[in-house]
Amino acid sequence: MRVKQWLAIGLIITLLGIIVYNVVTEEEETYDNQGEMIFVHPEGQDIEQGGTDVGDTAPNFQLKNIEGETVQLADFRGKKVFMNFWASWCDPCKDEMPDMQKLYEEYSDEVVILAVNTSESNKKNAVNFVNEYGLTFPVLFDETSEVAAKYNMMGLPMTYFINSEGEIQIPPKTGPMEYDEMVEKMNELD
Repeated sequence: MRVKQWLAIGLIITLLGIIVYNVVTEEEETYDNQGEMIFVHPEGQDIEQGGTDVGDTAPNFQLKNIEGETVQLADFRGKKVFMNFWASWCDPCKDEMPDMQKLYEEYSDEVVILAVNTSESNKKNAVNFVNEYGLTFPVLFDETSEVAAKYNMMGLPMTYFINSEGEIQIPPKTGPMEYDEMVEKMNELD
């Protein structure tokens, strides 16, 4: 009788081990298959801040660019703006940057691209990224993630589409975009 009890306990432990293994493996596969975006949460920031719904005036901010000059969103009132949150370690960000640069080269008279670097522990990594990819549009540094929190940024890359009146006109896109989608979004903006 004791042998049967030990066999039953052993069988239960084995089944529990298999279940735990499958749950852990499934979570890893889910993460690996999400190559479209990387989820982040700015440390110490309340993600419920800010007015970032379609129709809201985009929250203004002031950030430093690569040259150390202060830039604010309000400087671009009267122009269409793509505001893209990114980081140099983000693979999906790397995928979309060549298309973002192409859009800037071909349509810089119609749309402003503001690349807001966030969650970067070393500014040098971002500067190296900009140089490696030959980015010529404005790159801004959100070193405290304050702007990311204002815009409820929860994934990278994430792009906001702001019309010439300074309003968020199209829902933000989380995940990388390709060139054709960028042109389509630009044409939708007033």
